[in-house]
Amino acid sequence: MHNINISIEARMTSSRLPGKVMMPINGKINIAIMIDRLKKSKLINNIIVATTTNKEDDEIVSWCKQNNISYFRGSENNVYDRVLKAHQKFNSDIIIELTGDCPLLDSSTIDKILQIFLNNNYDYVSTADSYPLGIAVQIYSLTTLESVSKNRSLEYQDKEHVTPYIYTNKDKYKCFYSEATDEHQYQNLSVTLDTKEDFEVIQNICKGFDNFDFSLKDIINFAKQNTHLVSSNQNIHRKGLS
Repeated sequence: MHNINISIEARMTSSRLPGKVMMPINGKINIAIMIDRLKKSKLINNIIVATTTNKEDDEIVSWCKQNNISYFRGSENNVYDRVLKAHQKFNSDIIIELTGDCPLLDSSTIDKILQIFLNNNYDYVSTADSYPLGIAVQIYSLTTLESVSKNRSLEYQDKEHVTPYIYTNKDKYKCFYSEATDEHQYQNLSVTLDTKEDFEVIQNICKGFDNFDFSLKDIINFAKQNTHLVSSNQNIHRKGLS
């Protein structure tokens, strides 16, 4: 049996929206919404919050302790090293890498991407760009992640974004991008939490439901019926691999 673990990169010192990890959204904090939605996965063993050794992130660690959530503290600037050591500590075989700005990710998306990874001989599987921004999943083995630093000295891109070396070296790694089905596509919808406008959109979506158990399909249907509530963040400039 594989030890399949999720890690969520989370810190309080985000430059565009500081403290977003612990922000309350419709009465429940961001990280709690995300973790509770992911816990419904039928295939994962554990969820690890991968935070930093900064004093500002003591708040995240305190919350993890209070809620019996696994956590790891590592480098703020070398995210590759933080993710790697988190999964080494928890003896992961398979890594599901997520970021803390995706609170509306649902377990069915995780399980779909993970099933593709388990059923095939890929080194790396992720969601394709056809999914809304903020529905982002990357899956690979611990061995694959370790191979990055074994093959060469880490560069800035590796430290900041963890996996570029894997998905840009198609001759070394077998990569697959899972396209969203029609019911999971909605052009211009962004449910990533990066700015005040993003917070407003996510808050509006969450207020449209009685609880936080809604699916990606539910989100898309809500967005199509309430375009005025989900459009304020459509023209935000997003940071890429620069």
